[in-house]
Amino acid sequence: MYPAHNQKSDHDIEEKNEKLRKDEMRRLEPYGAKQASDLAAMSDGERTKWFFWNVHENLDEIRKLEPALIGQIVRTQMTVSDGQSMWTETCGLEKRIELSCKWQLLLKDPAFQNDVTYPISEGWIDLFVAKAPPPHPVLQESQKGYLDSDSPLYPNQLFLYGWITEGMWQEIKPQLYNVGANFHTDIFLRDNFLYPVKPGLDFVTGPIGSIGITNLEFRVSSQPRLATWIKT
Repeated sequence: MYPAHNQKSDHDIEEKNEKLRKDEMRRLEPYGAKQASDLAAMSDGERTKWFFWNVHENLDEIRKLEPALIGQIVRTQMTVSDGQSMWTETCGLEKRIELSCKWQLLLKDPAFQNDVTYPISEGWIDLFVAKAPPPHPVLQESQKGYLDSDSPLYPNQLFLYGWITEGMWQEIKPQLYNVGANFHTDIFLRDNFLYPVKPGLDFVTGPIGSIGITNLEFRVSSQPRLATWIKT
């Protein structure tokens, strides 16, 4: 059992983080409180704010639209290091992949039951390749990563930090490095695997205002990506 002062300290940290999260949501509310029908007239960055606010403050309602995020991968970089770890005191092999992508928001139109897609922020995906959750970023046992946005250095960018197994990497690697013009790979995040990082949802963690992810799905298509694929 933790000493009383440690429990109080943890409680104080949680309260402080929740206050900061609420402050962040108030900043996003002018965008998030708009109707889904307003998305077509919004900028890419505003749509990102709309999505984050609704996942945090309006989760049950936004899930009726079955939102999903699609990351269109446009560039790949792999990093392998051997020796002293950047994150722990251990030595060994570490493998990471970085994927530059263009993000799309996919919603189901409740009136017509068809899918509508909107471009949102560009950004990148940083994935640790390992047998278990990596030391960095710190994640819960069943968590695959988190989404974050509005970095002070890269405003209006959307980032995914997480991990995949070696088996997954071996499955997708040939497709990522396929130079054929008729192949493309996307990462697909379904709505029922996206959760706000907030009190009461202890199975996901991440920076203040972020969105936890419990499943990563890669899709490989054998047809060229159409320029008209995005509807606005």
